Amino acid sequence: MRALTSRGRSFLASGMAALLMAVLLGENDLFRIGVLVTALPLLAAMVVARTRYRLSCARRLDPARAEVGGEATVTLRLENVTRLPTGLLLIEDTVPYALGVRPRFVLDRVEARGVREIDYRVRSDLRGRYTIGPLSVRIADPFGLVELTRAFTISDTLVVTPQVVALPHVRLSGEWTGGGDSRTRSVAAAGDDDVAPREYRQGDDLRRVHWRSTARHGELMVRREEQQWQSRGALLLDTRRYAHRGDGPRSSFEVAVSAAASIGVHLAHEGLGLRLVTDQGAEHLTDTGLSWSLLDTLSMVRSSSARSLEMGVSALRQGGGDGLIVAVVGALDPEEARELARLRHSGITGVAVLLDVDTWDGGAPGSAENLQAVETVLAGYGWRIVRLSAGVSIASVWPDAASRGRYSLTGGSA
Repeated sequence: MRALTSRGRSFLASGMAALLMAVLLGENDLFRIGVLVTALPLLAAMVVARTRYRLSCARRLDPARAEVGGEATVTLRLENVTRLPTGLLLIEDTVPYALGVRPRFVLDRVEARGVREIDYRVRSDLRGRYTIGPLSVRIADPFGLVELTRAFTISDTLVVTPQVVALPHVRLSGEWTGGGDSRTRSVAAAGDDDVAPREYRQGDDLRRVHWRSTARHGELMVRREEQQWQSRGALLLDTRRYAHRGDGPRSSFEVAVSAAASIGVHLAHEGLGLRLVTDQGAEHLTDTGLSWSLLDTLSMVRSSSARSLEMGVSALRQGGGDGLIVAVVGALDPEEARELARLRHSGITGVAVLLDVDTWDGGAPGSAENLQAVETVLAGYGWRIVRLSAGVSIASVWPDAASRGRYSLTGGSA
């Protein structure tokens, strides 16, 4: 009875009313009409309930990751795996509100072993991971008196990443670090005698045995592994709620996330081994597909209630080995800027992307002087300053990262 539609319930109520009036008035013709009207929805419910369609469903997302404001195409593949054709099918896919309205389709008939493919588009202006599905199929009778809903269990995930802007190439120097035994040596230039050997360890490849050193030392010696050098860096993102201004996709926080994504992808494409740190601490990034891992992580970043960058600065200090630190920060006071500035020392390049957050709400008294004081502190420790205001693209100001700090540690001109 729950499968009856409004039309089916109306038929059933009208039929029962006709039967009652026929009994009271003794009208046989009215009684026959009442039986017919009452039986019709009941028979339709029985037929639909006994229908045993076997359908398979597959869903494909193209692409599986989309930028904010970009579109993705969802393709549904529905197959009738039985030898009987289906009746009228009403298809509805489950889509989060942020991706738009739920798509609905009508399939009049799917022949035996038949396949139907349906496409629709989704779009979101908000970052995040969105679950699409499961797909529900409503089976209806030709008169629209009964509908039964069956749902598949499969679902897929669409990742909406921050907007990534292509950045111009800027030369950023820094330490090069790696994980091998020694620096790579050029045998062609220095000769085989310059190969630095070490003692043999269990499991070493015998093809690496250095026989001349073995004869000299009287024990088995092998060549050291060549160092795989890779520049390492850290990206700090300030997610403190009170350090940002504005709401929605155009807030300073969303601009900061987009700037961090653009910088991270740009540096990853240039071969930088990157780690991501927020004011909550270090974020885990997988070693493979660094740019995708970074974007997946940033797609889920939310503003925090923290009031200090202490945890983020501590995570940067504990990591160590960074030749480059890029900090994308909101509102800072000079003392917070000094704690951040002390992370940079000889051999490390520091780039501070300072969001002029007060341009998002029209400015505040003394905001320009405070931002200038923060810039002075960071530049005094040799940081490179990139100022980002509302309505300005990170690509247009990124070349400022090539400019060294203008002040010495004592505040004089460099």
